[in-house]
Amino acid sequence: MKKSTVSSLLILMLLTIVSCKNKSIEFKIIKPEVLKDKIAGGWAGKMIGVTYGAPTEFRARARTYEDPIKWKPSDIKGSIWQDDLYVQLTFLMSMDKYGIDAPPKLFQEMFAKAGYHLWHANMQARKNYFDSIFAPLSGTPEYNIHADDIDFQIEADYIGFMCPGMPRTAVGISDKIGHIMNYGDGVYGGVFVAALYAEAYFESDIQGIIETALKSLPAESDYYKIVKDVIKLYKHYPDNWRTAWQELENKWGDVDICGAGDPFNIDAKLNGAYIVMGLLYGEGDPLKTLEISTRCGQDSDCNPSNALAVLGVIKGFSNLPVEMQDGIRDVADTLFINTNYSFNKAVESTYNYALKFISENGGRATGKKLKIKVQEPVPPELEIAFPDVVFDRKISAFDKGGFTFKGSWKKHTVLSGQSREPRDQAMVSGSPGDEAELKFTGTGISVTGNWVKDGGRADVYLDEKLNRTIDTYYFFSRQQHQNVSIWHVTGLQPGEHTVRLTVSGDKRPESEGTNIYLTGATIFKTLPKKNKSFKFSFEQ
Repeated sequence: MKKSTVSSLLILMLLTIVSCKNKSIEFKIIKPEVLKDKIAGGWAGKMIGVTYGAPTEFRARARTYEDPIKWKPSDIKGSIWQDDLYVQLTFLMSMDKYGIDAPPKLFQEMFAKAGYHLWHANMQARKNYFDSIFAPLSGTPEYNIHADDIDFQIEADYIGFMCPGMPRTAVGISDKIGHIMNYGDGVYGGVFVAALYAEAYFESDIQGIIETALKSLPAESDYYKIVKDVIKLYKHYPDNWRTAWQELENKWGDVDICGAGDPFNIDAKLNGAYIVMGLLYGEGDPLKTLEISTRCGQDSDCNPSNALAVLGVIKGFSNLPVEMQDGIRDVADTLFINTNYSFNKAVESTYNYALKFISENGGRATGKKLKIKVQEPVPPELEIAFPDVVFDRKISAFDKGGFTFKGSWKKHTVLSGQSREPRDQAMVSGSPGDEAELKFTGTGISVTGNWVKDGGRADVYLDEKLNRTIDTYYFFSRQQHQNVSIWHVTGLQPGEHTVRLTVSGDKRPESEGTNIYLTGATIFKTLPKKNKSFKFSFEQ
């Protein structure tokens, strides 16, 4: 045989070996029935977890929840009324109607016009829609002080459920939907949970799943850093989650913006850390995972819901405790409020979308085995909603030396508590030209008040320049909000600033009045956040 022929054969053999190796790592294999069972496990975990933690929600703020937790499988029926389920199912309905490639404004529209109540970042995204502020602007820190809140984190499950082994696909969908109501760490919360599910289809090692999911986040983000901190704490305190929790609280517990100056914390990254704590310390046991993620406190129905959904994907519905399976079956055909989806329909629809994405991304979704083309995680671009924005102080509308009111402002009194005692809740005026002025020293401010059905418009002047006109009408889905941020700004130059609100006497056609209700203000300063230099006790 000629030397050139031998060389050619050797090259061909090497190429064949490389090709075989590439084929062995290029695809992940799963049976159709196993995929559907895991999808069902994910949806079931959401429903079970949210009802397990529901009675404890925000009853433990900046502390662990130590009261007895009473839960029974029949409680699962309560998931039919939970925003953890019906909001994301609205986005699934939008996919059904418009297709995944539709512009985000259409997804925002269906969500904004849905018949249920909303809070925090979702609430602001709905308000923004009716104020003609559309995605992705609707989630940005300029127009949404809740940009880092938990909202998208609790609504991104369906994305991960339909992207088995496909984290890049999950990130792409998350980028579109997440920016409707969030930005930065608020979006990364949804990206992270979706990536957890994408990995959980093919991996059972919980720490490995978490580490891989982190690759879908920018390493510079605080969300990435807090999850790495939980892993570090777990390694140092493998048998004591409460001590680990306290260390985490000491570092990260009061750096959020939405709840600044209050023990209430709906920040995505802190609550996301509690998901991870539940998963790591729960050691794969459903009840233990539920209990720990719930007892971490704060948004303690959402966090066990995400945590058990991860276990549900790992184990599959058929391997969840029998009593949990039975509780799901009892309501499996009941529609979630304001949706056309039940548990069974959600499982079937998610499965069909998964087949679609498998095929569109280089896999094969036919036959007795599904072949999913491997996707290496790639993080989105870094976004930071409120860099170096630190809480300074709160000012009440009734504080002496605070707001200066000109015109016909008067106290708005409401009945409060079980005794229904009257209390002064806000200062209110609907007369054109009336002014409320506040001088403050700092680099940011959030003016708080009421969004109500008789809310009107006001012009906001910052340092004597018109910043923008705000509209305080809110009666969408017959919901109103008290003591929310009605205008905010950050990133100012250090020093003294003046904010002046001038009642315009103008309103939306549907508003019952032109009133502006003011309750106070939160002042911010620019400093490195505590978590940047904080060291755990064992790192001193």
